[in-house]
Amino acid sequence: MRPELSLIAVILLLFFFDLFAKGKARDYFQPLACVLMAVHVLVNVVPSREAFSLFGSMYQYVPMMSIVKTVMAIGTLVVILQASNWLVGDDTRHKQGEFYVLLLSTLLGMNFMISAGNFLMFFIALELASVPMACLVAFDKYKHHSAEAGAKYILSALFSSGLMLYGISMLYGTTGTLYFDDMAARLSGTPLQVMALVFFFSGLGFKISLVPFHLWTADAYQGAPTTVTGYLSVVSKGAAAFTLMVILMKVFAPMVAEWQTVLFWLIIASITIGNLFAIRQQNMKRFLAFSSISQAGYVMLGVIGGNAMGMTSLVFYLLVYLAANLAAFGIVNVIERNSGKLDMDDYNGLYRTNPKLAFLMTLALFSLAGIPPFAGFFSKFFIFMAAFSEGFHLLVVIALLNTIISLYYYLRVVKAMYINPSDAPIATFRSDGYTRLSLVLCMAGVLLLGIASSVYDGIHLFSFGL
Repeated sequence: MRPELSLIAVILLLFFFDLFAKGKARDYFQPLACVLMAVHVLVNVVPSREAFSLFGSMYQYVPMMSIVKTVMAIGTLVVILQASNWLVGDDTRHKQGEFYVLLLSTLLGMNFMISAGNFLMFFIALELASVPMACLVAFDKYKHHSAEAGAKYILSALFSSGLMLYGISMLYGTTGTLYFDDMAARLSGTPLQVMALVFFFSGLGFKISLVPFHLWTADAYQGAPTTVTGYLSVVSKGAAAFTLMVILMKVFAPMVAEWQTVLFWLIIASITIGNLFAIRQQNMKRFLAFSSISQAGYVMLGVIGGNAMGMTSLVFYLLVYLAANLAAFGIVNVIERNSGKLDMDDYNGLYRTNPKLAFLMTLALFSLAGIPPFAGFFSKFFIFMAAFSEGFHLLVVIALLNTIISLYYYLRVVKAMYINPSDAPIATFRSDGYTRLSLVLCMAGVLLLGIASSVYDGIHLFSFGL
C-alpha cells in the first residue's frame, strides 16, 4: 500500500502545516506541496513486481495499478504547479490548505478505487473521490458560475451514484457476494444482471463523461476554476477509465458480449457528439470540455478489447493525454489569470504578443489531434491497433473518420493564434515560474513519449496479472 500510505503522509503534513504555519511561513506552502508531491511520485515510480491482496481481498495490488497511480500522481503534481498563480490571489490565498487537502483526498479515493477488490470498497472509494471534487468545482464560491458548476456536479454525481448502487445491489442479490473474484463465477447473463451492468455503466460513464452521461461536463468545466478543470479532465477520468476496464475484465468476463455491445455504441456516440459540439464552441473551457468527451471515447477503444494490448494502450494513452491536455489547460489558465479572456476570438494574434505560449499551445493541440510526430499520434495508433486486433474494424474506421473532424476544430485555435488579425490582441506578459515548469514537463511528455518506445514496452511488461 505504498502509494496510499505515502499520499496519506503528504495530506497530513500539508494539513498540519496549514494548521500551525503563521505569517511569512505560509509563503512556503506552495513549494512544500510541490516538493512533497514530487517525493511521493519518486517513491512510487518503480512498481513492485509481486501481486498481493489485503483485508480479505478487499484491497488488491498488481504492478499495472501502481503505474496508473504514478501517472495520476504526476498529473496532480502538474496541476499543483499550475495552481500557483491562482492560489496567491486575494480570494484564495487563505484557502491554500483546503485546496491541497481536497485535491489529494480525491487522488487518495481514486487510488483505493483502482485497487478495490470488492464492490463495497469500490463504492466508498468512488465517493471519497467524488465529494471533495464537488467542493473543488465550487471552490470560487463567490463567483456565480463556480457555485452553479458545483451544484450541477454534485447533483449529477448523486444520481449516477444512486444508479450505480442500485446496479451493485442487483449483482449482490443475484450472486450473493460483493467480491470481484467470486462474482465472476456466479454471473450467467440473466436479464437482471444485464440491467445491473447497464446501471453500473451509468455510474462510471458519468465519471468518464461518456455520452449520454456527459451533460454536466461543459457547464462544470466552464464554471470550475481552470486548474480544477484540468484535473477533472485528466486525472479523474483516467482513474475511472482504468477501473472500468479492470471490473469489466474481472467481474463481467462471462458477459463480455453484452458489455462490448454497450461500449460499441457509447464509443461511437461519445467521439461523434463530442467532436460535433466542440466545433460550435467559442469559450475555450467549453471547447476543451467537448474535446475531452471525444477523447473519452478514444480511451474506451482500449477497454473494449479487454486484453493485455488494450490495457497497455489505455494506460499509454492516458499518459500522453495527461501531458497534452494539462499543457492546453495550463496555457488557458495563465492567459485567463493575466488577461481575463477565455473566448477563442480573444486568441486572435496571440503569436505576435506571446509567441512562446502560442507555440506550446500548437504542440499540445497537435498531440491531442494525433498529428505525427507528436506523442498523441502514437497513442492513437496503439489504441486503434488494440481495438482492431479484437475485430472491431468498423469501430476503428468510424474513430479514424472522427479524427478528421477533430483536426478541424483543433486547427481553428491554431488559425486564431497565427492567422486571424486582431486590433487588440492579448497583451504581452510573463508567466510565473511554477507554470513555466509545468509546461516544460508537459511538453517533454508531448515530444518524448512518442519517440521513447521503451515507455510503451515498459507498460506492456506489467499488463498481465489482473
